[in-house]
Amino acid sequence: MTIESPWTYQPGTGHSEGQDLTGFTVEARDGIVGHVDRQADGPGMRHLIVDTGVWVFGKSVLIPAGLVTRIDPQTRQITLACSKEEVKAAPVFRTDRETLDPEYLARVEGYYRDLPPSSE
Repeated sequence: MTIESPWTYQPGTGHSEGQDLTGFTVEARDGIVGHVDRQADGPGMRHLIVDTGVWVFGKSVLIPAGLVTRIDPQTRQITLACSKEEVKAAPVFRTDRETLDPEYLARVEGYYRDLPPSSE
């Protein structure tokens, strides 16, 4: 997967400044992952915290903004450039303190940068 800037929304995704994505459904290439519980829009470190519900036993995952391929405000849906299994295998997100931990963020960034390109 080629992500030029994992912590920034890519042009053409439909993201607009100040847009509240809380509650939007998050869908990977092969199905729904969960919904946006909260988001961080600070410069250079934009990401979503996605509540996976029962899909991953009630855990949350951190999704860098660069993985977002489309935001549809009408259907309140966000589409990602990865699969459900790739999201599930990402570095474990436990607490909001990790969003300030450079080592954790580097692991997340490295994980998504090293994913193989999509065949779709």
